[in-house]
Amino acid sequence: MNIMKNFKIYPCITGHRAIDWQSQLEEINQRKIKEVSVFVEWFDKKERPHLYKFLKESCIERVPFVHLRDDTDVSDMKFFIDNFKTQHFNIHEEHFKILDNWKGYWDKLYLEMNYDGKVDKDVKVRQIGGFCIDLSHFKSTIARGGEEAEYIHQRKGKINFACNHLNGYDPINMDDKHNVTDLKDFDYLTTLPKFVFSPIISLEVDNSIKDQLEFKKYLDEMLGKYLVE
Repeated sequence: MNIMKNFKIYPCITGHRAIDWQSQLEEINQRKIKEVSVFVEWFDKKERPHLYKFLKESCIERVPFVHLRDDTDVSDMKFFIDNFKTQHFNIHEEHFKILDNWKGYWDKLYLEMNYDGKVDKDVKVRQIGGFCIDLSHFKSTIARGGEEAEYIHQRKGKINFACNHLNGYDPINMDDKHNVTDLKDFDYLTTLPKFVFSPIISLEVDNSIKDQLEFKKYLDEMLGKYLVE
């Protein structure tokens, strides 16, 4: 029985500079891609209005997942909900101190654990929608012996595991890879416990959309085989 028969991997818009999202969005429009995830993690209040304007003018119809940042609020969530039917937004451990930024929408927030070896004392995952497991972070915290993996494992079957970030992994440095250079960078995925995988899986890489679609093809086949009991 396929335990993840409904999982779907989405390409993403991300990056650190305006040119990053602009080039990815241009590719998306050229390829007429209708569904993507959006990471606004590195785009501040000055940059986001430009991104939002061009998203509305794009061919994108649905954004299943958005990565928020500390200066976002309910208005950012409503933009994606109203225009792109978004239901999943992720935050970090430190954002539990500012949950009121998103008051009234906590059920749509999902926790991405840090991987600094400890769990922030303010984290109360039951206050929000559940987990967004970053798969390479999870692999890293296991390799480093951090507290995060145990925190997640103790909540297996008790908390909603709703979405994932998916990027590469560097086993030498026990670190994530956002610029994937080889498909083998994804092979760590088959060493992870199956319960951490979710129906919504978003790529989180800085690569071109062309690259991301190649990754998606490889990953669809790999995970389609692995996530079978």
